[in-house]
Amino acid sequence: MISDVDAALSALLREEVLRGQSADIAFDAPTTEWASRRNGPVVDVFMYDIREDVERRDAAAQPVRDQRGRITGHRPGPRYFRLSYLLTAWTSRPEDEHHLLGQMLENLVRFDRIPAAHLTGRLADEQVVLQVALPPGEDRSLTDLWSALGGEMKPSLDVVLIAPLQPAKEFVAGPPVRERDLRVVER
Repeated sequence: MISDVDAALSALLREEVLRGQSADIAFDAPTTEWASRRNGPVVDVFMYDIREDVERRDAAAQPVRDQRGRITGHRPGPRYFRLSYLLTAWTSRPEDEHHLLGQMLENLVRFDRIPAAHLTGRLADEQVVLQVALPPGEDRSLTDLWSALGGEMKPSLDVVLIAPLQPAKEFVAGPPVRERDLRVVER
């Protein structure tokens, strides 16, 4: 599911957000060493956190049906995960970085979900929520994140995608009831 979310975000950035820009897209940790190796404009999309969105969890079991519509089992409802990305622009001049960040912000806020055309794999028939530049939670600090990466802090966009994951467990249903006989036995 994570690679499908990465692909959807990459497609959204390439086709809807960076229109006409010649920037590459990378999914690397923006460390000092990485920054020294880059050449040309790059938008770095670094995933730094994955957490379950427990308030969206569906506790009800979903029926599994065969081709004829009969219930053959049950599976738990989907669970939703928040994938947090740090988007940064890397160019030779701060003005160009700010221009790229501004373009990303202006175009990303147009969407509250990833458009269906960009969803593939496990996400093809799903909805993926997109949140841009929301205030960080109490337990998050961008300065701590940049310190952990070993780099200097720079302007960035915090993007969160909320995607469903269907647990891979299924419970087989018993055989279908074919008779309605009720038998009473005396003791």
